[in-house]
Amino acid sequence: MYPFSLGILMIVIFSFNLSAQTSQSGKMEGKPNVIIILVDDLGYNDVGFNGCQDIPTPNIDRIASNGVKFTEGYVSNPVCGPSRAGLITGRYQDRFGFGRNPLFAPNDINQGLPLSEETLATVLKREGYHGMAIGKWHLGGHKDLRPLKRGFDEFFGFLTGGHYYFPEDWVLNDLSELTHQYSAYKTKLLKNDSRIDETEYLTDALSREAVNFVSNKREEPFFLYLAYNAPHTPLQATEKYLKRFSHIENKKRRTYAAMVSAVDDGVGQILDALENYDLAENTMVYFLSDNGGPEKHNGSDNGVLREGKGWLYEGGIRVPFAMQWKGMIPAGVAYHKPVISLDIFATVSAAAKAKPKNKLDGVNLLPFLAGTNNATPHKTLYWRQFDKESYAVRIGDLKLVNADGNLEELFNLSKDTGELTNLINDNPKIKKKYSRLMEAWIKELKDPLFLGLSHDKQYNSAHPNRYQIEKY
Repeated sequence: MYPFSLGILMIVIFSFNLSAQTSQSGKMEGKPNVIIILVDDLGYNDVGFNGCQDIPTPNIDRIASNGVKFTEGYVSNPVCGPSRAGLITGRYQDRFGFGRNPLFAPNDINQGLPLSEETLATVLKREGYHGMAIGKWHLGGHKDLRPLKRGFDEFFGFLTGGHYYFPEDWVLNDLSELTHQYSAYKTKLLKNDSRIDETEYLTDALSREAVNFVSNKREEPFFLYLAYNAPHTPLQATEKYLKRFSHIENKKRRTYAAMVSAVDDGVGQILDALENYDLAENTMVYFLSDNGGPEKHNGSDNGVLREGKGWLYEGGIRVPFAMQWKGMIPAGVAYHKPVISLDIFATVSAAAKAKPKNKLDGVNLLPFLAGTNNATPHKTLYWRQFDKESYAVRIGDLKLVNADGNLEELFNLSKDTGELTNLINDNPKIKKKYSRLMEAWIKELKDPLFLGLSHDKQYNSAHPNRYQIEKY
């Protein structure tokens, strides 16, 4: 199903389709619709296209079957907020000081994505796209950092880094009722700038709104950024999904599986809507997780990958990652060269013929997927965690990583995906070269602009009026 070579035929087909795209629909003028489906804390091994056995994901797998699965697909940070900042800007987030998970501080314009940064929604809006953000935002709670001020025309979801899933838990009417960081999990959902009374299970509500958006905007170019909260904790699922996994004895894993299954249902509804409205061949669809699974906390499974969320080992940064653009990229293909979530911005911008104002770190993947460019998309990939003093750099199959701020390790990922055999002592020249590259890259970065989740008490001490805001 997933051949290792795309073949000359696919190159010819891709080239023909790309040149003919503008004639498919005059109103689109060659600009594809874009859907990014981002899930939260999903394990690498927890989708069918990566070999999962106990959680069927037939609809998520459709994206890989209709297009490409990236076996070495990375995100730019192993935790939620910085990873999202990189994805939505196409730039290493440490370039603009987003090196921490932001606190929810609605009075503080510095707690989130700096206004110097341009989002993908802003870039596409200049090209006539209508954009909607659905689900988890986590890029700032200040009124000037919210989705409608960052290029999106519509928003349905919540602003903080997590949320309860059952409507009966959404008891806070506005942000003025917050008392601590995690009380924002209990706020009523937002529709644009207004609180609403929602009655559906959170994942189902987000899927419903996504399908409605596709239906309502099918006559114009659209950008949908669907950021599911699932399967992030708290582990909460309805009986509808739980009963599908009575065979899983571990309660944590069973609830986690139910939450993933709810997402899969929603993905199926969205893909069906594209087919029903004859939009599938004019829509780019991406699916990925924001970081690796925190196995001990939510019952996820990263397979052979070492560690998980919060670590720069492969389990923290290599994620389930697939893309479809029916008729425009090959179908049923496994792409085995390293790519990163930053590439989504660059690829979409190229397809939409858009020109971002900031220099991107991602690259346009379309020539590589077509086989017209057989090189590796990235000569070098970098990662940094400021507070842990940890870093990693990958060149080819070799990865230098200092995961805890103390010990440098070198792994050959082509032979040792699980990062078990440290080759550092046998390769002093490589160590020196990679260390120099890392040092040079870090000089281009900024220290974090804000205190993060681990500094909650420190922030509260310095900002006693943190939640004293007007009703919103």
